[in-house]
Amino acid sequence: MQSFLADEVKELSKYNIDIYGLEDKQYDYDMESGDAFFQELEQDLIEHGKFKTHVVLNKSATMMQLNFETKGVVTLICDRSLEPFEEPVDSNDRIILKFGDHDEELTDEIEMINRNSNRINIARYIFDFIALSLPIKKIHPDLRDQDDESDPLDDEEGVLVYSSEDQKEVIENEEEEKIDPRWEALKKLRGE
Repeated sequence: MQSFLADEVKELSKYNIDIYGLEDKQYDYDMESGDAFFQELEQDLIEHGKFKTHVVLNKSATMMQLNFETKGVVTLICDRSLEPFEEPVDSNDRIILKFGDHDEELTDEIEMINRNSNRINIARYIFDFIALSLPIKKIHPDLRDQDDESDPLDDEEGVLVYSSEDQKEVIENEEEEKIDPRWEALKKLRGE
């Protein structure tokens, strides 16, 4: 148990940047990560992957700007076939850390950190940027070109809008059609 905890601390400590005593200038950091990175973070979105991150830290007296350039691949599970596939990751993101009296997230891109902080850990930022770069629909590359049932909300022409009269007609038409027995219980819950 002791060695497992030491490995965990060792993996996450690779993402520590000692900021105490840094001069006001630019610093560059290169980090390479694999499966252990995803396993140590408390998340269930990504289990496997391999990537490199180049971080440029610009420090001034009142803040630090961190620019992240991340490239690599992560293994995802296809929403359609449930087969694993590798999705490329290529993201350029930044975060601004302002010095203040306490820690607080001000916006998606700006956080306040205690001016007495000795170090920051950037693992969570890297993971968040990777997660945000992933597609919403996880479709295996072999299946992406296949025609699938189109969702009206995905059409480039616009969004379908129903008026209340249209909705009444749809409900009346549904009642006339034979109802699937699996849905009858749900209709009873709605009070229909």
